[in-house]
Amino acid sequence: MNLVSFGAAQTVTGSRHMLSINGYRLLLDCGFYQGRRKDTYEQNLNFPFNPKTVDAVLLSHAHIDHSANLPNLVKQGFEGRIHTTAATAHLADIMLRDTAHILEYDVEYLNKKRKKRGEPPVEPIYTMEDAERAGWHFSSHAYNAPFEVVPGVTAELVDAGHILGSAGIVLDIDDKGKHSRVMFSGDIGRRDMPILRDPVLPKDVDTLIMECTYGDRLHEDPEQAYEALRTVLNRTIQSGGKIIIPAFAVGRTQTLVYYIHQMFLREEIPEVPVYVDSPLAINVTDIFRQHTECYDQEIFDFMRKEVHGGAFGFHLLSYTRTVEESKAINKSDEPAIIISASGMAEAGRILHHLKNNIEEERNTILITSWVAPHTLARRLLEGNKTVRIFGEEYPVRADVVEINGFSAHADQAFLIEYAKAAGDRLKKIVLVHGEEDAAKALMDKMKEAGLPEVIYPGQGERVELPLP
Repeated sequence: MNLVSFGAAQTVTGSRHMLSINGYRLLLDCGFYQGRRKDTYEQNLNFPFNPKTVDAVLLSHAHIDHSANLPNLVKQGFEGRIHTTAATAHLADIMLRDTAHILEYDVEYLNKKRKKRGEPPVEPIYTMEDAERAGWHFSSHAYNAPFEVVPGVTAELVDAGHILGSAGIVLDIDDKGKHSRVMFSGDIGRRDMPILRDPVLPKDVDTLIMECTYGDRLHEDPEQAYEALRTVLNRTIQSGGKIIIPAFAVGRTQTLVYYIHQMFLREEIPEVPVYVDSPLAINVTDIFRQHTECYDQEIFDFMRKEVHGGAFGFHLLSYTRTVEESKAINKSDEPAIIISASGMAEAGRILHHLKNNIEEERNTILITSWVAPHTLARRLLEGNKTVRIFGEEYPVRADVVEINGFSAHADQAFLIEYAKAAGDRLKKIVLVHGEEDAAKALMDKMKEAGLPEVIYPGQGERVELPLP
């Protein structure tokens, strides 16, 4: 039994981990690599393994760095099932379609430039038809309901508390009469965050494959993040400015809407228009409304008390679908809160809002998510005085603010607690989905905590997993 990570290995993107068991190959996640655009096309187009040899996929959640290459996997010959929760299957379906639309549009634009240079056209990594075909392969499962993946391997999905439908994947394996339990954490959420239940901890696990995104950091308390958000909103609104928030369509957008809704109800901030300007985020929010089986008690209590009975809608909030509605937002000079995709500010309508507002000192650009190196959002956080948007340079005069407390990833302290919960059977911890500094800091803390062997394999490195 062995593991090879073909993505999210010594980095935080492109999650793809291959488990080989009893002659079967199980792929944990199949995400897009995100980073420099010139690097991403080839890495996402070509698999370092033959998709036809993969027997099944187990999908932890719908974020594109975990799910977005599934249509390409199917396009290149994968014929098995994609096992995940119902909420993740629902979210992934619209996110894969959205990604296909972006890929087709980007290639169309690129090919116009290539034609002018006398270069041959390129093809999109996959098309809308490929995305739709991938949807036929999904099999939905409830939390805590074991199912057979392949002969000798039973899986159970447990709540990861990261985004709607996110799951840790527990695999009970009978390998030639020897029983072993392997758990893939997916992305681990946090306790006491709004909307979702707390993460389920490992139990009686032999091998733990776990993320370490924030292995070198302790998060602010969610209440501190709430206070920081309130402070930024009040300061910018009182100066007559706009707050521009690049936000992931899944999870972060809904959390921000929920918190801002509470602030208005408590009269903690002035009443100004709030715009969610992302068709994908609007569709995702509709799915959030449908999957109440993922909610925690706090949001049920809130909806009972709230006069309109909804967590994601209020009188100051507008969901803008059309391009015309999006353009109208930037025509106004009045204070407003604008939440728009993408979270890394690499594509989507957020680029138009940044272009139109980045040169105004009274405005604030608020970053509330982890952002990958070489992305526009990372360059803003790094303090670049000018940035390139749509091929043109813009001076950065708006205030750039980061609030880390909204992260949906576990911090160092909770990662240690998570690993320790695996119990006395734990023999090996494999760290994935983390940059080098984060992984090394976490490995040091794990050693101090008396945890067993911890490794941090590179991309394509084969790791033998222990059997009893």
